[in-house]
Amino acid sequence: MSTKLVIVESPNKVRSIAGYLGKDFDVEASVGHIRDLAQPSELPAAEKKGPYSKFAVDVTDGFKPYYVVNPDKKKTVTQLRKALKDADELYLATDDDREGEAIAWHLLEVLKPKVPVKRMTFTEITKEAVTRALSNTRDLDTHRVDAQETRRILDRLVGYEVSPVLWRKVRAGLSAGRVQSVATRLVVERERERMAFKPAGYWGVEAQLSTDLAAGSSLRPTAVDSSFTARLTALDGRRVATGRDFTDAGVLRPAAVKAGTVHLHEGAARAVADAITRAVPRVAEVEDKPYRRRPAAPFTTSTLQQEASRKLRMNPRETMRVAQALYENGFITYMRTDSTVLSGQAVAAARSQVAELYGAEYVAPKPRVYATKTKGAQEAHEAIRPAGDHFRTPAQVSGQLTGAQFRLYELIWRRTVASQMADATGSTATVRVDVPLRPADGGSRDAGITFSTASLSASGTVITFRGFLAAYEEGRDAERYESENTPAVAGSADAAAAGEGAGAGGAAAAKAGKDREVRLPAMIAGQELAALAAEAAGHETTPPPRYTEASLVKALEEREIGRPSTYASIMSTISDRGYVEHRGQALVPTWLAFAVTRLLEENFSELVDYDFTASMEADLDRIASGEEDRVDWLTHFYYGPQGQAGAGVNDAAASGPAPAAAGPAGESQGLKALVDGLGEIDARAVNSIDIGEGITLRVGRYGPYLEDAEGKRANVPGDLAPDELTVAKAQELFTRAADDGRELGTDPSTGHTIVAKDGRYGPYVTEILPEPETGEAEAAAGSASSRSGTKTARRARKGPKPRTASLFKSMDLATVTLEQALDLLSLPRVVGQDAEGVDITAQNGRYGPYLKRGTDSRSLESEEQLFTVTLEQALELFAQPKRRRGQAAARGPLRELGTDPATGRQVVIKDGRFGPYFTDGETNVTLRRDDDPATVTPERAYELLAEKRAKGPAKKRTTRKTTAKRTTTKRATAKKSTTSKTSG
Repeated sequence: MSTKLVIVESPNKVRSIAGYLGKDFDVEASVGHIRDLAQPSELPAAEKKGPYSKFAVDVTDGFKPYYVVNPDKKKTVTQLRKALKDADELYLATDDDREGEAIAWHLLEVLKPKVPVKRMTFTEITKEAVTRALSNTRDLDTHRVDAQETRRILDRLVGYEVSPVLWRKVRAGLSAGRVQSVATRLVVERERERMAFKPAGYWGVEAQLSTDLAAGSSLRPTAVDSSFTARLTALDGRRVATGRDFTDAGVLRPAAVKAGTVHLHEGAARAVADAITRAVPRVAEVEDKPYRRRPAAPFTTSTLQQEASRKLRMNPRETMRVAQALYENGFITYMRTDSTVLSGQAVAAARSQVAELYGAEYVAPKPRVYATKTKGAQEAHEAIRPAGDHFRTPAQVSGQLTGAQFRLYELIWRRTVASQMADATGSTATVRVDVPLRPADGGSRDAGITFSTASLSASGTVITFRGFLAAYEEGRDAERYESENTPAVAGSADAAAAGEGAGAGGAAAAKAGKDREVRLPAMIAGQELAALAAEAAGHETTPPPRYTEASLVKALEEREIGRPSTYASIMSTISDRGYVEHRGQALVPTWLAFAVTRLLEENFSELVDYDFTASMEADLDRIASGEEDRVDWLTHFYYGPQGQAGAGVNDAAASGPAPAAAGPAGESQGLKALVDGLGEIDARAVNSIDIGEGITLRVGRYGPYLEDAEGKRANVPGDLAPDELTVAKAQELFTRAADDGRELGTDPSTGHTIVAKDGRYGPYVTEILPEPETGEAEAAAGSASSRSGTKTARRARKGPKPRTASLFKSMDLATVTLEQALDLLSLPRVVGQDAEGVDITAQNGRYGPYLKRGTDSRSLESEEQLFTVTLEQALELFAQPKRRRGQAAARGPLRELGTDPATGRQVVIKDGRFGPYFTDGETNVTLRRDDDPATVTPERAYELLAEKRAKGPAKKRTTRKTTAKRTTTKRATAKKSTTSKTSG
């Protein structure tokens, strides 16, 4: 019987695709790449001294790569060869991108099939898509393969040429990468801006006004809908300075100075506030404008990672892992794309679902088409959307997905559906109120200037038709001074749409909009108002916000650096290499990143230049489209414009620091000549950062430390961000270092001296052990060596390890006492034993104080509890469910509703991760959009709980295992000519 072999990348796709294709097909998985460039150690002995020895790429002969089958894929290759023997046709169904094309080519090169070969591609794993792909096969795209191979060789050349420089001058084991180094530079440059930032203080005034002239009197309380808040914006027609008017050096911008902007100080602001409360404000101008807002485009890889980070608190790596699972199981389309285009079927499915779920008036008047902004976008791909010609709603798939999968699917579904919905419409009202002032001191810190009129402004947007906001609202990254000059929004779905279905993370994106919800009362020009109150408040300018993973991905995409398949790996690499640390969602560069970035900027400037890196991506796009030759481009990049023949000339001409390396879009020098002509790099200078007043931070082998002009040194705590290391903080660290090694006394039980020290990870106490006598040490070492070898012998020669313990956060290195030190060194403390006789101990760990019982543990609230927690308290903690690190204790109900007549159980409203919900202890149901936790009736809760119970538990998805068999057709494939050496 004839069979057809289909090879896909992931084993998770095998079962679904086999079920769609039927018994005539055998579906196997390559499990990703089966081979890669060899490591130098993997080269055969004959090649280790030849042209492949340095890079596993012959740079002298057309950049031919030397590939080896990955050791963990040899078994897979054997299985594929065995399956191919029984097949009379081969379908290569790897992913439809450059990497997938390269995997397909490698499969051809290794398997060497003698049967017809076809390239089969699809962007969603549904029966319709797979069936269509089977009828529309094509040849292998060798241009795409060339582009992917060029990228791989390029990364090998850059990494293997530049990384050794980092090993010699900064630290062993570091890596430099074509894109990761640029991403690290972005984070470091932002921190440099924060370090150079000088705050400026300024004052403002807010007034509570009312259209009810009798408001606020003891006879008549203020009507809620008659009052509003207005902000001081001008004095005598001169604009009052806000945060945006100051430079990062802490002075007014030249444009603000030229315009006569008033920089209010405290005295003037308080005088103006007092004058407003004693005056009669009058409406000077009212302006109404129509409001219209359009939905965001469907997701690309970049925008999905950004939104998942903002709303779901998922990092790019986790987002792509979850999206991969959704794709492989047929829930969404291919998740690596830079296109915002939807197919005709997808547009029809979205519009149909909008009409069905929200009503015909919510459907956009005509299908929306979104233009892709990225120059090199792969328009053959669709945007990321729910799979199929008819979308499944989140409710329909909830029983088949894990929590993270469901949240991401719902995010994708909402964004896709919203993209074909009608605009949100309404009106924006802006009012300017003039207040006559009695003489009040003011001006830019000049005492003699007075003002006669204060102008206050307020604005608000009333959304009368929510349109796409009923389904989704795009999140935003935090911006500096975003509350200034921002209109308020009433009737908006800011909070609901941003947070709904998006987890707790949505709250952050929605908070600003929710806090500003206000509707301005009706007013006309000339109308008098009542001034209920006015308050002066001081402000300080803020430094540029640090990058988050979401905003860094956005910055890379805006600069056209990297591609959809690389963003997640870039974020992972800069974190794994120790170049950035996470503080909440913010990315904080380490001092190591500063040293690496400085070395690259001063010696490989073009390799970390944003435009140059983007131009390389554009060059790779041209290779993928057949407009550029792979070998010519690599020759130009590595040897420069004169090519290999001119390499010797470049070498001879290079002396001292050279300009940057250049590819076809660059300058006059290739990477080889640049590295060969580097000259001497001052490692001490590269690893030094000036703090000020003669204090220098140095990046040492064991971490960063401070050094002053006299040679004194002080450790820098690992949790201190670079912008927090001011001169004052450095002096404090030097003062603390003076107490380093302070003797606290003698431990009465051992006779050992106890000292307080300042270490890399903070202050700690330790004991000084006596030096063992020479004869005893040698005897112990000899005995250890005879028992278990050299490692044990080395430990024995070093002697026993002294006890150490970190100081509590409430302790100070200068004041810690001997008694406190002995208490710390006594940890871990045995609290007692449980009913089974297992010890319960109190310990201080990396993530704080905790109790341990066998392999189980529970966190303590404070370090002091380590000495005070009792056995009864410990047993009570172990009786409670274990919480995740950082998770708050269980909160009480928001509201108690009474007893459900159907079940007899108490019903309450609780605040959950995805918002408030009703529960009777067994059944949970989320409050609907129009249900307010404060006013919803008990009857409504009983009704929704009854509906949920009637539906029963969600059905688990069942899948049918299908065995695959096949049939035969003609042979048609275009093979890429083999220019690489292979092994295995």
